[in-house]
Amino acid sequence: MPKTKYVFVTGGVTSSLGKGIISASLANLLQARGLKTTIQKFDPYINVDPGTLNPYEHGECFVTDDGAETDLDLGHYERFLNVRTSQANNVTTGRIYQTVIRKERRGEFLGKTVQVIPHITNEIKERMQLLGSSGEYDVVITEIGGTVGDIESLPYIEAVRQLRWELGRENCIVIHLTLVPYLSAAAELKTKPTQHSVKTLMESGINADVLVCRTEHELSDDIRNKLALFCNVKREAVIQSIDAETIYDVPLLMLEEGLDSVVLNLLALPDNIKPDLENWKAFLTRLKNPKQHIRIGLVGKYVELQDSYKSILEAFIHAGAANEVKVEVVSVHSEDLTPENCAENLKGLHGLLVAPGFGSRGIEGKISAIRYVRENNIPFFGICLGMQMAVIEFARNVVGIKDANSIEMEAQTLNPVISLMDEQKEVENKGGTMRLGAWDCALSPGSRAQKIYQKDAISERHRHRYELNNTYLEQLNSHGLKATGVNPETGLAEIVEIDSHPWFIGVQYHPEYKSTVLTPHPLFLAFVQACSQYAKTNN
Repeated sequence: MPKTKYVFVTGGVTSSLGKGIISASLANLLQARGLKTTIQKFDPYINVDPGTLNPYEHGECFVTDDGAETDLDLGHYERFLNVRTSQANNVTTGRIYQTVIRKERRGEFLGKTVQVIPHITNEIKERMQLLGSSGEYDVVITEIGGTVGDIESLPYIEAVRQLRWELGRENCIVIHLTLVPYLSAAAELKTKPTQHSVKTLMESGINADVLVCRTEHELSDDIRNKLALFCNVKREAVIQSIDAETIYDVPLLMLEEGLDSVVLNLLALPDNIKPDLENWKAFLTRLKNPKQHIRIGLVGKYVELQDSYKSILEAFIHAGAANEVKVEVVSVHSEDLTPENCAENLKGLHGLLVAPGFGSRGIEGKISAIRYVRENNIPFFGICLGMQMAVIEFARNVVGIKDANSIEMEAQTLNPVISLMDEQKEVENKGGTMRLGAWDCALSPGSRAQKIYQKDAISERHRHRYELNNTYLEQLNSHGLKATGVNPETGLAEIVEIDSHPWFIGVQYHPEYKSTVLTPHPLFLAFVQACSQYAKTNN
C-alpha cells in the first residue's frame, strides 16, 4: 500500500467556483491535524505556463522560489499552508505535450504510435504522483483546472480514473465541486445542475466520493438527502460551501461541515486528532475587529480585474490584520492620471502602492502619481515596474535628467536610467526567459530596509527583464535616492529608498509572493504601519 494518499478536486457546472480555495482549506485542516500535506494544480490549457498570458486572460502570474511561472492558485496554497511550492506543483497540458513530444523525438517510445492513451495519460499520472513519490507527504491534493466535460480536461479525468484503479479507493479519492443555484423566481435552490455534472463525471468512469456544493443559501436536509441519493455519495459526504465573508473563513466552515473527517475516513486515516487552528482563529479575530480604517491607493494598468494583483491584495489583508487595521485598497488606473489631476484623484489616500506591469501603457500616469506622493510626504511603495518608475521620476524631477526613461518604454532614449539586463539582450523567446525565482540581496547597514527586515541578507522572488542602470547610481545617491539593497553577485540594485521621506521604498522583486496568513511580509507590515501613522497625523 502506498504511503502517500491522493485527493483529486474536480469542478462542474461553471468555472470560478473556488476549487483552489476548497483545496487549500482542506489542506489547511489536514495540516492542522499534523499531516504533511501539499497541493498541486493541473491546468488544461496548452500554454506551457501562464508567463506569457495577459493578466486580463488569466489573472496574476505567481512565481515560486525555483523560478516557475505558475497559476495564481499556487499563491492561495502558499498563503493557506505557509509552505513553499515549486515547479512540480503546477503542470499544464502544454508542458505535458512538450515532454511527450521530446521523448518521441529521442526515440523513447520504440517506434510506437504516440497517442493520448496511454502516452499522454501516463505522463499525467507520473506528474500527479511526483510529489507523493518523494515520501515527504502524507496527502497530496490535486486540483484539476476547468470543469468536467471540457474537451481539454478529458485526459486528466481519464488519468484520475486509471489512478483510482491502480492505487485503490482507500488511497485515491475524488471531491467534486459544483453549484447549487438559487432561482429567485421560484424561490428555491435547484439540484439539477449538480446532478448533470455528476452524471458527466460518471460517464468518464469516475464516481465522486465527496460533493462540495457552492451555494448562496443554506442547504436543507431534503436537498442534502436528494443529492446523496441521486449522486451516489454518502449523506455525510454532501458538503455545503456557502458564500463566506472572506476566503479565510472557508477552512473553519469546512471544519463545521466535517469535510476533513469525511476525507480522513475515506482514506482510512486516523480521525482522532483535533485540528490546531488557534493561530488561524486569532488572525481572523484581528481581521474582523480592526481598530483603524486606512485607504491605500493601488496604481496599476490592470485594475479592472482584481485577480491581476491578487497577491498584493492578500498581502494587504495579512499586514492589515497584524496591525489591527482595515486596509481599503483603492484602485487607480494609471492611464487616468496626469500631473494636473493627481491631487484630485489621490485625495484622501494614506499611502500609495505602484504595481508591477509590462509595456508603455499608463507609464506617465504612474510617474505623475509617484511625484505627487514624494513631494507631499505620503508613504510610497513601488514594486518591480513601480520601483523603476520611481527611479525615472526622481531622475527627471530631482536629479534634473529631463529625458530619463526606460528602454522598455523608449528604446532610443539617451538617458536609460532603466536598462535591459545584460543576459536578456540575446533572448528571443518570451516564455520562461525573464529573471525568475529567488535571488539574494544584501542590505545596507542602518537603512530602512535593513531595519524592517531585521537582517543583513534576504532572498526574494523576481520576475523582470529590466534593471536600474548602475551608471546613474552615483547621481541618484548624491541627490537622496539610495540603493540600499544589492544583489551580491551581479551588483544589481534591488531596493531604493529616500532617507528624507517618511516612507519611500521601491523594490525590484515581488515581496507579495511570500506573504502568508501566519507570516505577513515585513515590507507590507511596515508600509501599512507607516500609512496608519500618516492617517493618524493627517486626518
